[in-house]
Amino acid sequence: MSKKAVEIQEPKGKLGVLLVGLGAVSTTFVAGVEAIKKGLAEPIGSLTQMGTIRLGKRTDNRSPMVKDFVPLAALNDLVFGAWDIFAEDAYEAALHAGVLERDLIAQIKPELQAIKPMKAVFDQYYVKRLNGTHIKQGENKMALAEQLMKDMEDFKQANGCDRLVIVWCASTEIFLKATPEHDTLESFEQALRDNSPTIAPSMIYAYAALKSKVAFANGAPNLTLDVPALMKLAVDNGVPVCGKDFKTGQTLMKTIIAPGLKARYLGLHGWFSTNILGNRDGEVLDDPESFKTKEESKLSVLEYILQPDTYPTLYKDFSHIVRINYYPPRGDNKEGWDNIDIFGWLGYPMQIKVDFLCRDSILAAPLVLDLALFLDLAQRTGMRGIQEWLSFYFKSPMTAPDLYPEHDLFIQLMKLKNTLRHLKGEDLITHLGLEYYD
Repeated sequence: MSKKAVEIQEPKGKLGVLLVGLGAVSTTFVAGVEAIKKGLAEPIGSLTQMGTIRLGKRTDNRSPMVKDFVPLAALNDLVFGAWDIFAEDAYEAALHAGVLERDLIAQIKPELQAIKPMKAVFDQYYVKRLNGTHIKQGENKMALAEQLMKDMEDFKQANGCDRLVIVWCASTEIFLKATPEHDTLESFEQALRDNSPTIAPSMIYAYAALKSKVAFANGAPNLTLDVPALMKLAVDNGVPVCGKDFKTGQTLMKTIIAPGLKARYLGLHGWFSTNILGNRDGEVLDDPESFKTKEESKLSVLEYILQPDTYPTLYKDFSHIVRINYYPPRGDNKEGWDNIDIFGWLGYPMQIKVDFLCRDSILAAPLVLDLALFLDLAQRTGMRGIQEWLSFYFKSPMTAPDLYPEHDLFIQLMKLKNTLRHLKGEDLITHLGLEYYD
């Protein structure tokens, strides 16, 4: 051991995982964990459950499972709860989502039926294409936040939980920018009391979580946590947070392919991306204001990876277009199609075509699991504020002010694993390798 390990509290007792939204992603996640616990499936796609981490030299042959290396909550200690704008339980919601086979859902029916969502904080102004019927009422947004805080406390007591984490798995809200109301906790709380339109529902959940000292992950591209008032509250209350927008289909492919192009100094003329999907997410994104929020998240990736100002000959003024089309027959089986116009030696043009017939919720579910477990680890370690080491899971990773985000998937993975090594007092891996040739 090269240095002293960080003190980490053991994950004793139950961990409550509260999900905002009980739609396709949440039900696929919960059903998957319950199926895995029964031995009906494997946790494919989950770094915490299937990943290993190399320690020391390559010749040391030390590569424990991540879940054996750091003290993570066990799957059997997870308890699930949710808020949703519809009253149907997780079993009905899973059938309605149509992601998983009915035979599998039937085998975990009792566990899913036990999850009945709490009334949600919702305002159709922020998500135009949905009309919820299972919604909280209050004199103002502060009253709604207080109701959420009570929900957390009641859930914790009713289920005998020692700790809680919250993961936003709900819809994309309309595009918002930070305003003076978001600058300080005082101005933010006054905006809650004044029912200000600058405070979206996701911000009410985030505020309630931070006031309750509950870790929060934002799986959508909403502004949510990205305001000074909530960032300071997270640090002051010792709460770890991360986001935003789960990195699943098309953007996952971009963060795999683009670093490869840059590594080989191949140029880019243009990258055209289009998607068709038919689930609730697609319906929401059919609204231009919600699409604007998603578009901002998707477009930023290539700029940060390729660094056109640093490599103008290769990447200056490349064309990057993103389209999302709502096509009901496709359901949750999204198709992401990319046409990539590149050029190589002497400027000769080439093309790459990608047709990714993916399943959004299948890709997102293991991310929800990993984020819940890693945020709980961060909380027990005393980490607070933005957890940039969890950038691996997001399209638009949160960073400190004035710090550009790292989008390269492979650098993100190195950052994540080095953070775990740091926590346990192990040497960080640089991949220099000179020690093998002395």
